[in-house]
Amino acid sequence: MFVKSLELCNFRNYTDLNIEFSSGVNILYGDNAQGKTNILEAIYIGGTTKSHKGSKDKELIMMEKPEAHIRLLVDRKGFTHKVDMHLKRNKSKGIAIDGIPIKKSSELIGLAHMVFFSPEDLSIIKNGPGERRRFIDMELCQLDKLYLHNLIKYNKVLNQRNHLLKQIGLNQNLMDTLSVWDAQLVEYGKMIVRRRNEFVNQLNEIIFDIHKKLSGNKEELFIEYVPNISSDMFETKLIQARSKDVITKNTSVGPHRDDIQFLIKGIDLRKFGSQGQQRTAALSVKLAEIEMVKKIIGERPVLLLDDVLSELDRNRQNYLLDSIKDIQTIVTCTGLEEFVNNRMIMDQIYEVVNGTVLNKK
Repeated sequence: MFVKSLELCNFRNYTDLNIEFSSGVNILYGDNAQGKTNILEAIYIGGTTKSHKGSKDKELIMMEKPEAHIRLLVDRKGFTHKVDMHLKRNKSKGIAIDGIPIKKSSELIGLAHMVFFSPEDLSIIKNGPGERRRFIDMELCQLDKLYLHNLIKYNKVLNQRNHLLKQIGLNQNLMDTLSVWDAQLVEYGKMIVRRRNEFVNQLNEIIFDIHKKLSGNKEELFIEYVPNISSDMFETKLIQARSKDVITKNTSVGPHRDDIQFLIKGIDLRKFGSQGQQRTAALSVKLAEIEMVKKIIGERPVLLLDDVLSELDRNRQNYLLDSIKDIQTIVTCTGLEEFVNNRMIMDQIYEVVNGTVLNKK
């Protein structure tokens, strides 16, 4: 699996862009704030419908323009698929696959598997639980269509329940209708909890050896799933929390409050790990994510590396570069020194200057 080309129109700082990629290592280099990350962001959106930054569609459109366009050509098992995406300021995005419009954005997910790795990901260990849930959800949604369906349904019911909680403050008679939403929340929530638990177990099987090698055989990393509530107790706890939820006008129980912990010898790295340990764990997670895609779907994902090498020491740089030799990688950086020093083969090189991409190889 690899991205063959990308076309952009009025996306971020690109009025018009058409760029082709090698199935190997592609380098985008240039000074900061020139538009390198915007290219990776567009590729990721074209594969997942979401910005890795969590940006809204209207924020992706060039100022004073009504809409933006992304076109992605993806090779999968020898067949080329075309993704056309129109981003609009005040409407939902429009998406077509191979010229056929799709009704739901979720239909696109799974066509191409993307792994995005940026300096911000190095902080996933010490950031809030929302970042770690986002990591689990983005990967599982690409790997498991049923999980994607259940998560969409759960979030819709959650929003409707929270809206009802606000209305109950004005009309107590609506209290009786809470049970309808509670039943649906429990139904989808239980399936989400079970699948997340399976995912973390699968991740542990892969990440153990990766982290041990990265740490020079000095540390063993274990990821622990920390559900907000067990499947068996979800319905009971949800009912018990009703009075509190009515007061706060928010649902306080459910997998939307889950977390995961990164442990070395039972010690939580978020609270007690050094910056070096946290970065090594984050790198291990991303490398394990790549291996999981290979294992589950039998294909290599597309790796998007956003100026990460400069954040890693030589040992971690070497390990990362050795691990990505067999997959398409699109890398942004300010210079080519890291690749020259590591004697890495660069199949395609582009210089990015203020929204203009120059072919250097």
